[in-house]
Amino acid sequence: MSPQPQTPPYDLLIVGGGINGCGIARDAAGRGYSVCLAEMNDLASGTSSWSTKLIHGGLRYLEYYEFRLVREALSERELLWSNAPHIIRPLRFVLPHQKGLRPRWLLRLGLFLYDHLGGRKLLPATKTLDLRRDAAGQPLKPGFTTAFEYSDCWVDDARLVVLNARDAADRGAEINTRTRVISARREGGLWHAVLRDEETGDTREVSARLMVNAAGPWVDHLLESALERKAPHNVRLVQGSHIVVNKLFDHDRAYIFQNADGRIVFAIPYERDYTLIGTTDRDFTGDPAKVAASEEEILYLAEAASEYFRQPITREDVVWTYSGVRPLFDDGASKAQEATRDYVLKLEGGPDGDKDAPLINIFGGKITTYRRLAQSALEEVETVLGAAGPAWTRDAVLPGGDFPTTGFDALVEEFRRDWPQLDPALLTRLARLYGTATRLMLDGVVTTDDLGPMFGADLSAREVGYLMDREWARTAGDVLWRRSKLGLRVTEEEAAALDQWMQARTRGSLQSPGAQGG
Repeated sequence: MSPQPQTPPYDLLIVGGGINGCGIARDAAGRGYSVCLAEMNDLASGTSSWSTKLIHGGLRYLEYYEFRLVREALSERELLWSNAPHIIRPLRFVLPHQKGLRPRWLLRLGLFLYDHLGGRKLLPATKTLDLRRDAAGQPLKPGFTTAFEYSDCWVDDARLVVLNARDAADRGAEINTRTRVISARREGGLWHAVLRDEETGDTREVSARLMVNAAGPWVDHLLESALERKAPHNVRLVQGSHIVVNKLFDHDRAYIFQNADGRIVFAIPYERDYTLIGTTDRDFTGDPAKVAASEEEILYLAEAASEYFRQPITREDVVWTYSGVRPLFDDGASKAQEATRDYVLKLEGGPDGDKDAPLINIFGGKITTYRRLAQSALEEVETVLGAAGPAWTRDAVLPGGDFPTTGFDALVEEFRRDWPQLDPALLTRLARLYGTATRLMLDGVVTTDDLGPMFGADLSAREVGYLMDREWARTAGDVLWRRSKLGLRVTEEEAAALDQWMQARTRGSLQSPGAQGG
């Protein structure tokens, strides 16, 4: 099939549906630019769903004198929490002092800076713990007596991406998943790109005044394949792997452990019944789509955590692993863990000048600073396309986040009063994933029967239909591993049944109960 041209041209064609691409799409659409986003797989299917899931300043980056990055990240913590209090929540971190590693005075100095660099208001300050008396000391080996406890935030990373895409779409952006950019050329002052639907094979041509390359680990690949550049090398691919084990402790705080090799490992409460341990830092070569935690990394994380916990962690304790590739800007650092986490934006014009089909390449970045990165990208957009609306995302809540920053528990209580016949645990989970949008999902529901077929855990046809209609979910993997983490709780048979139901609904041979709206 020959591609069909799209008219009129978009202002922006964004390639990549991770946190940077979706964040830029949201900001641009909210300013009044017309936006087309193309993601070759599912939203957040790459790096953005395989993070350590923290909104944090990056305490260890202080050692590399990344003060601007740390200050910017710290200033974003409470701002993002207030904009998405359903998927972001405060988390206290316990840093045990390990004799022979970083001295206490250095840890105190670093945490003093951490407390005061970023305008902290709601998050509590650092304090010193006596691990012989505090509950945080109980899971640890008896040799640890002192720790420092400080604040950062937890985030559901994949949902942060999806909610940015949803808000972008609500503001007029066109979001295309499973859509690959197979070629792009400059002609007549515009970009002309051929997009291919990866499910049907159909192609179409779109035009745009400006293109944003936010392809993450594939940013150089896009330059080479679609734009026919010769062997570009702008990013350093660094693999980060995590392991998940059954819950190691009962309290709701996380740990940050120092290792003798200078690296750090987190142990974080995860999905109510588990502990998440990560991450690693090692250079990666190969296809980022095929990255997986190696046995060496799995054992490294298990052994690193076992240096601190009373209960040793073995390979048999690992119930799940995941791994992602971070596309760090290649700054020539000698070690992967020393490569900058800061973002770099490069604007390049066409052959006839800066305003001839410009291209913005996005290198590096981290989830915590995605909003600032998007804002910086829009400043570049304005220089070549002219200004549209003003910057606006600082105080704009994400879908479902329109309730007080510290009001999550009150929201759950409202839901329990409004749906007394539904399982309270289900309502809490829905509130954490969807916030006030839970009301849209459960419109007309009274009893559990109104939720339709169940697919394991507490996943219902009502919820899956909502995810298909509102959040671009197309497969069981989209639902179980990105829109939620219920993949930890369902069987292979249940996942297969879910996939069959979703495909049947896509074909139109069945309907999800209730109307979720587009």
